[in-house]
Order: sequence, then structure tokens, then C-alpha cells
Amino acid sequence: EAALLAACYRNCLALAVRHGLARVAFPAISTGVYGYPLEEAAQIAVTEVLRHLRGSAMPEEERFVCFNERAAQAYRTALAAADG
Repeated sequence: EAALLAACYRNCLALAVRHGLARVAFPAISTGVYGYPLEEAAQIAVTEVLRHLRGSAMPEEERFVCFNERAAQAYRTALAAADG
């Protein structure tokens, strides 16, 4: 499942590039009804977006949209870990 979630982010970013989008926003994909573990999903999302940005300047802005404080904290933690 982790590989599928990672591929989802890669495909979305590739579509954004293909369509010349300057901005893209991601919800916490698969963490609602599908029940994917939030912390793991946040780590995958951050990893894939940062990996994409190492090779592409587009889209110019990426946002992680969090619908509650628990999700926001999971993304803050994943982003802090990525900063090293």
C-alpha cells in the first residue's frame, strides 16, 4: 500500500507538470475512509513531494491541506524530519 500511495503523489505531480500548473494542494490522501495510518501517509507525502522538487521547479507551490490538528501535526513532524 505504501508503494501505491507514493505512486499517487508521483502521478499527481507529473500531471501538474504536464498541465503547467503553478500550484497543487494535497489532502491527507487515503487517511480518511481508507484508514491509512496518518503518520505514515504524511511521511510518504512529504518524501515524494521533496523528491519531485529535487528534479523539477514545477509546480512552484505545493500545499498539504490538513483538516484537523492531528493531521497538521503529522505533516509538521514529517516536514521537520525531512529538514534533518
